[in-house]
Amino acid sequence: MDDYIIKIENVKFKYSKEDTDYAVDGCSLNIKKGEFTAIIGHNGSGKSTLAKLINSILLPTEGKIYVKGMDTADDSKLWDIRQAAGMVFQNPDNQLVATIVEEDIAFGPENQGVESSEIRRRVDDALNAVGMYEYRKRPPHLLSGGQKQRIAIAGVLALNSDCIILDEPTAMLDPSGRKEVMDTLKKLDTQGKTILLITHYMDEAVLADRVVIMDKGNIKLDGTPKDVFKNIEAIKKFGLDVPQVTELAQELAKEGLNIPPDIINVKDLVDLLCQ
Repeated sequence: MDDYIIKIENVKFKYSKEDTDYAVDGCSLNIKKGEFTAIIGHNGSGKSTLAKLINSILLPTEGKIYVKGMDTADDSKLWDIRQAAGMVFQNPDNQLVATIVEEDIAFGPENQGVESSEIRRRVDDALNAVGMYEYRKRPPHLLSGGQKQRIAIAGVLALNSDCIILDEPTAMLDPSGRKEVMDTLKKLDTQGKTILLITHYMDEAVLADRVVIMDKGNIKLDGTPKDVFKNIEAIKKFGLDVPQVTELAQELAKEGLNIPPDIINVKDLVDLLCQ
């Protein structure tokens, strides 16, 4: 059995025939089951386009994408692909359809024709997974941004999605809402869900198992957060920042302190300095 849930093979995409540049330009990327991957890049790097290609919202101009072995260009597999790789968008209000939280989460399974006892179980499991069970009878419009986004994630979980693709899910949230969503993703990661997070926040990417940096429709760096973020000069050329603590660690190393270049969180740096 192939342990890659997503396979992207030399994919190119442009939005119209008149465009001279490809939004995604010769991308190849395989994502393993259970992996938490963050894709980062500045605006126009192609990261959100890639997410929409995986979810079959867009179809490649060239190349192939497979989700659980299904070709995203195969029309007959469209709903199976979207169930396997559920998508959470930037604005949670665009994804909430019902007037009560639990009805909203039940909407997807009901449309799949799942029987009612199984829907009840899925809704409860999904709400518990995102820490929102006690809000199940509330109207979604009364929730905070972070809570709404957690409900959107629960809606994907209730579809039994193997993979969750999140396209800048915290871009419209305040810091506490961002923390809520990231805590939820970390919890799902420990439960073995495959997570693909599109973001431009470095502190979110640091939490992933793997970081992919895109620029001009291409993959430029790919590896663990420690391997990727120590390339400070290269990352800045792509118009991105590195985690502040990484930059501080490298400055301290230049001053002669014995500090490795791959520090990505404050605790590690504090521990080293205390020694």
